[in-house]
Amino acid sequence: MSRKWLFFILVVAAGVALDQWSKQWALASLQYAQTQEAWGGFLKLTLSFNKGAAFGLHLGSASRIIFIVFILLTLSWLIVVYHRTVGSRLRHLGLTLVCAGALGNLTDRITSDAGVVDFLGPYDLGFMIWPIFNVADIWVVLGIAALFLSMSHDGRSMSLTNVKQVPLATTQEEQAP
Repeated sequence: MSRKWLFFILVVAAGVALDQWSKQWALASLQYAQTQEAWGGFLKLTLSFNKGAAFGLHLGSASRIIFIVFILLTLSWLIVVYHRTVGSRLRHLGLTLVCAGALGNLTDRITSDAGVVDFLGPYDLGFMIWPIFNVADIWVVLGIAALFLSMSHDGRSMSLTNVKQVPLATTQEEQAP
């Protein structure tokens, strides 16, 4: 097995394990919908269940199966992108973290009719109340941030094809062949 795939498997396994452990802790330690504060109010803990998606997006009675299929398709696509990505450790990390988060929440969707276990938050940001989330959501956000940084650093897109980028000419002389 290549180092690239060993990295992927170990980080995804560790990410999902930490997410699932934290959710089991929340289920055993917190009361539903009752906020507890820790670290001087910095950490807010509120047990809740989300049958929808990000920010409570819900698609009715079919939400569970729709989100399971969507997550499986997305994971398949991310694994293909990971396989085709060469050289960028930051991009590999980003894709791996997004997969870990997706698998953590997928595990909840498959194993529980209650929905995804969320327990961090809510946080009043002054202009909005940030919704309750979980460790898997943190992996997804960190992964997307790593992907954004890798694309910004590389100046390349996340496309599956290798497209040569040509700089725009700024003067008449530069436009001549």
